Amino acid sequence: MNVKDKKVIITGAGAGIGAASAKLFAKHGAQVVCADLNIENAKAIAEEINAAGGKAVSFEVNVAKYEQVEAMIKFAVAEFGQLDVIVNNAGIGPRKLSKTAKHDLEDWDRVISVNQTGVFYCMKLALQQMVEQGHGNIVNIASLAGLKASGSNISYSASKFAVVGMTKSAAMEYGSKNIRINAVCPGYTQTNLFNQLITARPDIGELFKNLTPMKRFGEPMEIAEAVVWLASENTSFITGQTITLDGGLGL
Repeated sequence: MNVKDKKVIITGAGAGIGAASAKLFAKHGAQVVCADLNIENAKAIAEEINAAGGKAVSFEVNVAKYEQVEAMIKFAVAEFGQLDVIVNNAGIGPRKLSKTAKHDLEDWDRVISVNQTGVFYCMKLALQQMVEQGHGNIVNIASLAGLKASGSNISYSASKFAVVGMTKSAAMEYGSKNIRINAVCPGYTQTNLFNQLITARPDIGELFKNLTPMKRFGEPMEIAEAVVWLASENTSFITGQTITLDGGLGL
């Protein structure tokens, strides 16, 4: 995958899909800003990349805060001179799964602020930089829950449907500006967020696995492969798409 020397921001880079993506970008020669609310995790991933001979720096950001996202973009450009790629991966789920009528209002506000508004902030500010420099690539991390119904999970589902919609709308707007925007939609993947769910309900893990035709969960690096591919020059005519990686669950 041709991403050599690309300057990349990854939000939520401290763990899971974000960490796997950061490592894979660096392995292929990209220079990476590992951004995360948990700065210690972000630093650890950046240090691991540098120790392996790559180039990475860390940055603390809450994507739900506009001024912090603005500072992140400015930091990346100051550090690397431009911004070729941003991977909008930071995301959270509700603290409690419940049907719509009983969905917790605080959960709604938290999830929407990070998963939807945070992606909007990152896209808005990254696009300003990308238009100015004349090129760019955005990969948004959506979810199978942004393509299909997800029971007892209305805030997460709403936020991920929004990510898919924002991806397509912005891709249409900026295709003529040499900027590509795509999304990946993972199914059940072994991340901290998913592990919290199956820890809270031990019975649900086997249920989800049995519902998946491949009879297993995804690995973060499997999702990262699609992220880096979409950000590479190998996919130069792909924009506005959602790539589903779900082991066949959507079938």
